[in-house]
Amino acid sequence: MTFSENDDEEVITDFHPYYRLYKNGRVHRFYELYGIVEVPPSLEDPDTGVSSKDVTISPHISARLYLPKNTIADQKLPVLVYYHGGGLVAGSAFFQTEHRYLNHLVSESKCIAISVNYRLAPEHDLPTLYQDCWDALQWVASHAAGKDAEPWIANHGDFNRLFIAGDSAGGNIVFNMTMRAGRESLNGGVKLVGAIFAFPFFLIPSVENIEGSLIYKLWNTICPPSEQGINSPMVNPVSEICPSLSELGCSRLFVCAGKKDELVPSEIVSRFAEAVKNSGWKGELEFIEVEGEGHCFQAANPEAEKSKDLIKRMASFIQRK
Repeated sequence: MTFSENDDEEVITDFHPYYRLYKNGRVHRFYELYGIVEVPPSLEDPDTGVSSKDVTISPHISARLYLPKNTIADQKLPVLVYYHGGGLVAGSAFFQTEHRYLNHLVSESKCIAISVNYRLAPEHDLPTLYQDCWDALQWVASHAAGKDAEPWIANHGDFNRLFIAGDSAGGNIVFNMTMRAGRESLNGGVKLVGAIFAFPFFLIPSVENIEGSLIYKLWNTICPPSEQGINSPMVNPVSEICPSLSELGCSRLFVCAGKKDELVPSEIVSRFAEAVKNSGWKGELEFIEVEGEGHCFQAANPEAEKSKDLIKRMASFIQRK
């Protein structure tokens, strides 16, 4: 296929504030409007003492690893695989916001974290994106059997305490990964203990005005043609065609919502939590609705008092045996 010079400037999709797609396949994301920048890993974060480094998982997947301060040789820690937000079309494990948030979460949780940098829509379809995230989880799990030995994970990972977590679109990924973990085995026979759904990108049709919302429009712009509309099991966990939530492949869930969340209304998140409780799932669920706060507030400003409180609740969830 060939493109003319005009194709460089012809816009196919303009989905402000996320991205603009041009006819030649180029995607421009509006990071510069919000001062969003990537930052390098740090030998020791000045605020938390957490160490971080970047690794390559595959030609298409990378990650930033985090290790808490004062970790001693061969000390075993809970393992947290984290998926960033960004509407499935934006974001990075290397952005300053994610880096700062993970430093605080790891410091409080005393876990080793793997923040996954996966491919994004619209350049890549959603099944590819979800597969990247599954492959990253399998790569982490493979360390339980002594394979793919990344030293931090191999030396410090306690694979009897494997968790996944994500905010917004990352919460959507956590849902899809947890459902898949209920159907398929992880490498080394590792079991997923718990999952954190923070302000998850879900769509539920009975929520008022959901079909006029930004996330509804975004979903229908990027999803596969077969998943158009609001009933796709990828995004609607209470859809009649969604597999039973009793199949969620972990034993504990932590679900949180913001009472003033305008992007993913708290009613959506609470309906998901209620549906899990009524599904016959045998695990333990903790649901928190934070008064007066909006979408992913704890990631945006982890040092605020309510952010600290939520991060402590997450840390308690991860640390509890």
